[in-house]
Amino acid sequence: MNLPLLISLSAIILFLAYRFYGAFVYKKFGLKDSDLAPSHTHRDGVDYEPSKPIVVLGHHFASIAGAGPIVGPIIAVTFGWIPAVIWILVGGIFFGAVHDLGSLAASLKTEGKSIGVIIKNQIGMQGKQLFILFSFSTLILVIGVFSDIIAKTFVSNPGVASASISFIILAIAFGYTSRLLNSRRNAFVILTIIGVGLMYLFVYLGTLFPFVLDYKVWIGLLLLYAFIASVTPVTLLLQPRDYLNSYLLYGLIIFAVLGIFIANPDIKMTNEIRVHSDTLGFIFPVLFVTIACGAISGFHSLVASGTTSKQLDKVSDAKVVGFGGMLIESFLAIIAVGAVAILSQGEYLDRFSTDGPVALFSTGLGSMIAALGVPEDFAVVFVALTVSAFALTTLDTCTRLARFTLQEYFEDLPQAGAKKIATNRFISTGIVVILSVLLLASGEFTTLWPIFGSANQLLAALALLTVSVWLIKKKVNALFVTLPMFFMFTVTLASLGLFAWKNFQDEVYVLSVIAALLFVLAISLMGLAYKSLKKEVNATSAIN
Repeated sequence: MNLPLLISLSAIILFLAYRFYGAFVYKKFGLKDSDLAPSHTHRDGVDYEPSKPIVVLGHHFASIAGAGPIVGPIIAVTFGWIPAVIWILVGGIFFGAVHDLGSLAASLKTEGKSIGVIIKNQIGMQGKQLFILFSFSTLILVIGVFSDIIAKTFVSNPGVASASISFIILAIAFGYTSRLLNSRRNAFVILTIIGVGLMYLFVYLGTLFPFVLDYKVWIGLLLLYAFIASVTPVTLLLQPRDYLNSYLLYGLIIFAVLGIFIANPDIKMTNEIRVHSDTLGFIFPVLFVTIACGAISGFHSLVASGTTSKQLDKVSDAKVVGFGGMLIESFLAIIAVGAVAILSQGEYLDRFSTDGPVALFSTGLGSMIAALGVPEDFAVVFVALTVSAFALTTLDTCTRLARFTLQEYFEDLPQAGAKKIATNRFISTGIVVILSVLLLASGEFTTLWPIFGSANQLLAALALLTVSVWLIKKKVNALFVTLPMFFMFTVTLASLGLFAWKNFQDEVYVLSVIAALLFVLAISLMGLAYKSLKKEVNATSAIN
């Protein structure tokens, strides 16, 4: 098979899935425009703000994508390119898109609140507290790890730092001007064209004017930026930066597809499916944990119910943003697989061990984009810069999500101090940043990060569980959600069990204990959900 055929078939499958299965799932969730979106009913100009669907899609896509749909698939190709492609397509359509739209729909029906609050309403207060503590800890870990990754990237490649700083300044100018223009459509289109053009110019200028600073200085500046991005109105910085950044990924996808069709490369990697890898382990459950973004990722539920649901202008926009955004990410993941499938298995393994997934993706895709007449060196740098730029998107989105999570945890507590944390975004964001600094100073984030893959998929399983309970209580046939839920719980529990045992044997007891605790958390929340549904059935029977 040649690569253009794989790309074409994948695009057709994903388009048909959006057209038909997306319509089916959207209808099942009972969304209709006669219901006012939370952005209107709770509008505050900071977090809740109705926005154009193309803008919200840009924010949502930039927040959920990052490097995830690139790194995970390239690592998973160790098992063969065929299982990676199958899981991306099947997972993206029947798992990830349902998960993302379900999380978004449940949030829209719950005043734009997060999955934690939805768990409280559907499962109980204890479930909410457990989930929020888990998700908050995961977000702090992500903030710490990505601060470290971005700071090291800026030190090693100062051109990326220059481009990123330019993007932030451009985003603020874009956000401010956009607010002045309000809803003038033609002016917004012109503003977008100018903004995107300047953004691509800044990518080029970044390579010419590198910005050099020390690692510790970058850490301080990054966390200061994350604080500011969390407390300022979403339409002033976070949303316009993500919206403009999304055009980097859109551009990357378009250039990649054109380059692939012009270069017309064959897939050199064999069709062999390897059930075991010496470095990763067995294909089940490792494949389904390694490819998260691109198939299904629990982090998406935090974005969908955390920031996205507060920005939708109309409830019907949920389909293109939630379901459509996930399928675009799946297509990006297919391109990532294609970037390495053009190599032989031996070449892939050798270059992966020396260069790493991002560099492998950059060189593979850059060589095909060069078929458009672009110098190959510049094409490779452009791909690498695009991937690196999205790490910053993950950092600022996670900080805002952690702030929401912390506020929602304390909003039910009666103490005066708790109320201040729940209502004051500056205090809650300050706590998030301080905890991130402490994690970075301790160095423990490097020890804890290996468990993130399993924790992330546990988030997905718990989000699907919550949506399932919500639908069942509404007397909706939830089989399209419960089947993915049971599969993800099976994957997660198997992964956590193997992870706990392996680290126990390696005498890494901290990770072993954490994996065991997450295993217990999953079982506990499943038990609480069962009790909640049983209570609902008993109450219905008593009425009848």
